[in-house]
Amino acid sequence: MRHLLAALGALATLTSAAAQTPLPPAETFVHAGRLLADPATGRVETERTLVIAGGKIVRIEAGYAAAPAGARVIDLKDRFVLPGLFDCHVHLTSELGPNQVLDEVTQSTAAMALTGAANARKTVMAGFTTVADLGAANDAIFALRDAIHSGTLVGPRILASGSALTPTGGHGDVHGFRADVNALLASPSACNGADDCRRAVRAQVQSGADLIKVTATGGVLSNTRAGLGQQFSDEELKAIAATAHSLGRIVTAHAHGGDGVNAALRAGFDSIEHGTYLDRDSVALFRRNRAYLVPTVLAGSWVSERARDANTFLTPAQADKALTAGPLMLDMLRRARVGRVNVAFGTDTGVSPHGMNAREAELWVEAGFTPLETIRAATVAAAAHLGLSDTAGTLKPGLSADLIAVDGDPTQNISLLRDVKFVMARGVAVKQ
Repeated sequence: MRHLLAALGALATLTSAAAQTPLPPAETFVHAGRLLADPATGRVETERTLVIAGGKIVRIEAGYAAAPAGARVIDLKDRFVLPGLFDCHVHLTSELGPNQVLDEVTQSTAAMALTGAANARKTVMAGFTTVADLGAANDAIFALRDAIHSGTLVGPRILASGSALTPTGGHGDVHGFRADVNALLASPSACNGADDCRRAVRAQVQSGADLIKVTATGGVLSNTRAGLGQQFSDEELKAIAATAHSLGRIVTAHAHGGDGVNAALRAGFDSIEHGTYLDRDSVALFRRNRAYLVPTVLAGSWVSERARDANTFLTPAQADKALTAGPLMLDMLRRARVGRVNVAFGTDTGVSPHGMNAREAELWVEAGFTPLETIRAATVAAAAHLGLSDTAGTLKPGLSADLIAVDGDPTQNISLLRDVKFVMARGVAVKQ
């Protein structure tokens, strides 16, 4: 009985203490000096108040509205506020570097998840409040995604593909080790033939994939001299796309070679990552299918710079492909713009260092996009591509309170996005 009374007394003390602990404010008032609420219109408004509760925008008022007692006020009167940015192609659990080969055989999935947690924090602090992670160990990336979603960790909203589908020996498989080591580390999502590829899609969805990533062609960083052309057959690509769509998932193709780009688009893929050798037929297919290009120009620039370094850590096979493909990507983006292809912002960060994602925006402007067009690609267009238009990408009542602030006007100077001063992700101010 004494133990029971003691326990009840302790419970009463805890309850009393909890009652005295201030509750978080019911509302947050953000006073924005300049506001680009909807990049689709490009209209910049002045002196606006965003009222936020429950992680969402409740209303936007003209002027600097007075906050009621207990509400939190965030003063951004001297700053330019816009929606949080999207990066539609990242690899949070890894980063290219001199230990890349060793990491393949020494890192556990738990270590990858911890690395991913640190990189996710860098990413959101850089102003990217939503990302698509396209290629990582299932256990690591799905655990990271769920921990951020629950509020356990700080990071961007993550849509994750997990392990990318690859043909055996293709870009997404393991290369460069002894045959027995290659076999031990072989991709769990390797598939061969249409039926086997249907199985692989279903297995990824069962494991928790939000979308399906496919290595339709060779790639720069696979340690094999297999070129950059098509690797999955037309029949396999069609089976993958149909199965993904039947399970309510969008499907995107890593594709450099024009043959693989066009085969994936003909098969019904929703988007193409990289698209280095896209041609007139590609442009026509993009427009006919309303598919998106995620150009990742930063990755091409970064690896070609590393390949030219006399002390490069790239393997000979990687360096040769980097020097071939990397310099072509900026002109590819120019062709896509002239062809009026739907574009969504993505960097392939993890190839380049985490946290410098906004460098991609500067490259888009170099390719002929205006700063506002680039911001649209990283907000409303990216949200449409990922099926999140009803969640984020603009700042309006009912949508997630994902917003960033910079000094100056990024619609005139895109480089300002490399120095984000304030970040709110899902109603939580993570950087001030």
